[in-house]
Amino acid sequence: MAFKPANSIQDLQYFGEFGGVNPSISDSSTYTFISAKTMFDTFEGNTDGCYLYSRHSSPSNLYLGEALAAMEGTETANVYASGMGAITSVLLQNCGAGDHVVSSRTIYGGTYAFLKNFAPRFNIKSSFVDITKLEVVEAAITPNTKMIYCECVSNPLLEVADIKGLAQLAKKHNLQLVVDNTFSPLSISPAKLGADVVIHSLTKFINGSSDTVGGVVCGTQDFINELKNVNDGAAMLLGSTMDSMRSASVLKNLRTLHLRMQQHSKNGLYLAEKFEANGLKTVYPGLASHPAHELFKTMMNTQYGFGGMLTIDVGSIAKANALMELMQHKNLGYLAVSLGFYKTLFSAPGSSTSSEIPEDEQKAMGLSDGLIRFSIGLDADIERTYNMMHECLVELKILE
Repeated sequence: MAFKPANSIQDLQYFGEFGGVNPSISDSSTYTFISAKTMFDTFEGNTDGCYLYSRHSSPSNLYLGEALAAMEGTETANVYASGMGAITSVLLQNCGAGDHVVSSRTIYGGTYAFLKNFAPRFNIKSSFVDITKLEVVEAAITPNTKMIYCECVSNPLLEVADIKGLAQLAKKHNLQLVVDNTFSPLSISPAKLGADVVIHSLTKFINGSSDTVGGVVCGTQDFINELKNVNDGAAMLLGSTMDSMRSASVLKNLRTLHLRMQQHSKNGLYLAEKFEANGLKTVYPGLASHPAHELFKTMMNTQYGFGGMLTIDVGSIAKANALMELMQHKNLGYLAVSLGFYKTLFSAPGSSTSSEIPEDEQKAMGLSDGLIRFSIGLDADIERTYNMMHECLVELKILE
């Protein structure tokens, strides 16, 4: 039977302390014990349902982690104060001095900067490759390689990774496949395709209201236990713990993710088809012109579409900036980084979210300075939105 991630979220049942329909928020940093022995056992990880200190875990964080694990179809999950907190914990848990990572060349700028500039301080090296070519990925694997890292749909070029193919490659070489699924929650379920670890920035689509920063790592119970180990766990010792208030907030918003992703995808496909028909260089996985359109269809949970992210290339940074400023002036969205908001957000990634990547490498991967990344909003009348965007394109002579 097909995996239905939204059903897995819906089927979870939580009650608050006094019968509330939302679980109670654990607004405490520390917890009391009836006996000293129970405290000792809890610290050693030998008790269930007991809490010691909220950096270790809290009921609110466990509720959210359980719901996200259900969504991704993994045994369990651990939440973090940010997406980067989740990413760096996984990388440092898996890799030590002398180890090697094979990474997609098109990834979030912060992840790239960590692998390229920060991890070498610990003698962890990375190779950045075209993740869409399995033979290139395999050629980059060395005896010291510990993991393959990619994004399901890459930031910002919207390249699509063959998760099944990469999982087979990882298994063949006894590596861990770690996948960032931030751009395609519900649309793609990487763990069901063979990924070992699935990461999200909760800040984006999953929370959906641009008021919270958070992250999650979904994986096996054994791996999450390693991350949370008090002696050598990266999640524990790096301290990137999510606040219980924020966990409770994200959990509430998670319940409407299936509705929001359907609308993001519907609007994204509509605009992508219109932009491409206008002759704009448009990249969107839902277009037949996308190199991985057919691959995406083999991986997707069909009812959630191809996502809310698309790009157009208007030729120069000057035109890109002028268009974004005009669209914001016309209240068509906001000139802002991040994604997953109810309003459309747009930015020029070469000078913002991917600015950590050197210009020569940006050009090599096809990231031009005229590229605009759109996170398409939840507009009820997407035809009106398109007509107004078209007027902006014509006014700036980007279109005739």
